[in-house]
Amino acid sequence: MDKQAGAGNMLRIGIIGTGGISAVHFRGYLEFPRQCRIVALCDAALDRAEERKAQFGLVDARVYDDPAAMLATEALDVVSIATPPSTHARLAVDALRAGANVLVEKPMAPSVEECDAMLAAERESGRLLSVVAQNRFRDDMATLKEVLDSGLLGALSHTQISSAWWRGRSYYDLSWRGTWESEGGGCTLNHAIHHIDLALWMLGRPKAVTAVLTNVQHENSEVEDLSVAILQYERALAELTSSVVHHGEEQAIVVQGEFAKVAQPWSVTAMTEQPNGFPTSEGDPGLVDRIDALAAAHRPLPQLGHAGQIGDLLGAVLENRRPVVDGVDGRNAVEVVTAIYEAGIERRTVDLPLLPADPYYHTGELVRRAPRFFEKTRSSPRLDGAIRVGTTPEA
Repeated sequence: MDKQAGAGNMLRIGIIGTGGISAVHFRGYLEFPRQCRIVALCDAALDRAEERKAQFGLVDARVYDDPAAMLATEALDVVSIATPPSTHARLAVDALRAGANVLVEKPMAPSVEECDAMLAAERESGRLLSVVAQNRFRDDMATLKEVLDSGLLGALSHTQISSAWWRGRSYYDLSWRGTWESEGGGCTLNHAIHHIDLALWMLGRPKAVTAVLTNVQHENSEVEDLSVAILQYERALAELTSSVVHHGEEQAIVVQGEFAKVAQPWSVTAMTEQPNGFPTSEGDPGLVDRIDALAAAHRPLPQLGHAGQIGDLLGAVLENRRPVVDGVDGRNAVEVVTAIYEAGIERRTVDLPLLPADPYYHTGELVRRAPRFFEKTRSSPRLDGAIRVGTTPEA
């Protein structure tokens, strides 16, 4: 069967994993009814897949409880993978080899070795692999990127990145969360991966990493709920806080440059010096105005978040081009996370890139070496309640 057998330009979509985060995948694809059609859903819990089918009115979609059966039966153009991180690599490789293009939820995989296996499968299959990085499809972040790329700030000095989330203790009662083996890590991998991707997108890849890890509030979890890392560039530094213990979830990116500071939530400051090196009282209002004008000129993105990335991937498949966010981007974010873990566990600075000679590159090494901050004793197959990102319910 031709696995790229979509009728005309109507791409056939399959979704593996119908838990909480899958809702944004369903909604994203449904924003493009002229380009794609969801034809198959797969989940080990058939009742959950049936609930999603009914929720989104997918009358003709078929439901599976075995990904291999779905891939063997359906002629799928794109497969979304929205399952726990430890399953991403195997499912992505199988889908690529079956002839589908793949969108995999963050994190790409728990190890750099698995990420490289996924990239190898992409090359061998000739299909496309994209890793969810939906924050690149936000107007505020796109604006910040445009300002940084303009050069108006001059040489960058210091960036503060606050990946501040809050999750209650029961969050880690879900069966696959809270262990190094099944979740792959804690807030650094599964929450701050968004901000790490943004840092790579805006600042480039660091040369080295140092970090400290802890678990201060979640005793039903082996993994960290707080880490602080320093990313070292040629001369600049970036300070990254990864957390699920911050009330208010006040996230921010603050970039200090040679001539000005910019931040999201949006603010601009540009200081100038007196002859003695101390700041003047008036600063540089002209530069502030130029930066504000550049930000105001940003053209709003047509779709935001997951829908924006899904639209880009559909366009990439139909236009035979690379997606804006590809597998290499996903791999680079996992590499930085792995370096943070290695630096925190081994209590030393870790140089990048991570190569196969580094033990932390390999699948399972983090699981063997990581501290168990607490023993996970509660494990529920499902948790009630909506997934919320900030104040917005997602499912």
